[in-house]
Amino acid sequence: MRRVRLVVDALAAGAVVGVLVVAALIVTGETTARASELAFAIGALALGVGLLGWSGAVMAGRGIETMQDHLDASTNWTEAKSRRAMARVGGFGGGLMVGSALVEVIAYGP
Repeated sequence: MRRVRLVVDALAAGAVVGVLVVAALIVTGETTARASELAFAIGALALGVGLLGWSGAVMAGRGIETMQDHLDASTNWTEAKSRRAMARVGGFGGGLMVGSALVEVIAYGP
């Protein structure tokens, strides 16, 4: 349940920020459509980084932890922490995409 809440919280925060980013871009002179496109693109980039980072942590996490133990290097990096961080980044990016899309739907209709 904590894992779902982590992603849902990031998604909600991203949606709020997405609406605010679109509003800020409109205030600076962009059209609503262009502002929504820019915010959506930034959200897609964050979602992609989150998914790539999460999958990288899953694939290479145990190896990196083993290497740290073997080299006696304590960096506090763990696979679990990395997956949680990347889930937040991805959820935030997804929320940014949802928030910017909602603004565009409200402005222009479905």
